[in-house]
Amino acid sequence: MVTFTTGGESHGKSLVAIMQGLPAGLPLQTEVIDRDLRRRQQGYGRGARMKIEQDHAQILSGVRHGFTLGSPIALLIENKDWTNWSEVMASAEAVETQHARELKRPRPGHADLAGGMKFDMRDLRNVLERASARETAARVACGSIAKQLLHKFHVEIRSHVIQLGGVPEIPLELEWDAIASIPDGTPLNCADDSAQEQMIALIGDAKTTGDTLGGVFEVVSRRCIPGLGSHTSWDRKLDGRLAQALMSIPAVKAVSIGQGLEVCSVSGSQAHDEIFYDNDLRQFIRKTNRAGGLEGGITNGEEVRLRGYMKPISTLRRSLSSVHIDTKQEARAAFERSDITAVPAAGVVGEAMVALVLADAMIEKFGGDSVGEMQRNFNGYLQQLKDY
Repeated sequence: MVTFTTGGESHGKSLVAIMQGLPAGLPLQTEVIDRDLRRRQQGYGRGARMKIEQDHAQILSGVRHGFTLGSPIALLIENKDWTNWSEVMASAEAVETQHARELKRPRPGHADLAGGMKFDMRDLRNVLERASARETAARVACGSIAKQLLHKFHVEIRSHVIQLGGVPEIPLELEWDAIASIPDGTPLNCADDSAQEQMIALIGDAKTTGDTLGGVFEVVSRRCIPGLGSHTSWDRKLDGRLAQALMSIPAVKAVSIGQGLEVCSVSGSQAHDEIFYDNDLRQFIRKTNRAGGLEGGITNGEEVRLRGYMKPISTLRRSLSSVHIDTKQEARAAFERSDITAVPAAGVVGEAMVALVLADAMIEKFGGDSVGEMQRNFNGYLQQLKDY
């Protein structure tokens, strides 16, 4: 299995990640990892933190001369903002309370209060620092490595913003080519220029009023071979694994696969993808993809399409009502430097999480201690599909 774990706090010295389960012999390009890290930092409506950090993933182990060794890969991403927080976030020495930037007024919608109660912590900064979406930088680095494995098997993954702040009223429905043609550096990674202009105006209004905005991003993966995942056990169903991966992204409150929300209100004849056979290609095809490329927890060869529904960020400059955890008196929620919106960034994190799950499913299906062995098994399965 491909597994990874991350460590580090938002204003700590660095973020770290350890990734295991990749085969030996995979060529890794560090510039590709750093490009995804930059993409995560971009997007209109991001906060001042993005101007401080210049994320770069240092590979500490598991790679030699540009190729994976089959052993655990250790990654480190330095927090440039650490210099401004070295006393507050020191791991050894205690500091005086007035210099510790204690958090006593929890933010509605954040992990502050629930985490403080769970771990019996009177300074909610101990919760805030780890619950911060800054942690997702480490996920993106791991996901970028997973993408490079998937690329060896012709799998591509992209994301785009299909709705922000309720604009457009109906989320965008776009084909792969339109998504792939979105220029790098587009303010909100949205393919519809008119909708994007309206989104930008909304973000400006929210900035003026001290508010935040949520939205919907879509992650699309093409050339996923039929047969990834399994119907045999609840925890091996690929749709469940993908949904959990996207739901784990901070502020994501719902996940939809294909037309998951819409098919609940139509008849079966309008909900399912009829099956045809292409004699030239020698493969089964579907002319629609309402299922989002997954049937019975297994990929069916169509594009895998998932949507993440992101709530507005919980840190508002116009603070909401809260309670001081010590005095129990009504108070305004604490304010931490934050974004107005981060839907485009959440899409990049979504790409990473989808890539990690699909890479795990590929290795589960084709095994192999090396990329070469995995490719031989893959090619044998391609022939099996043609003979089916």
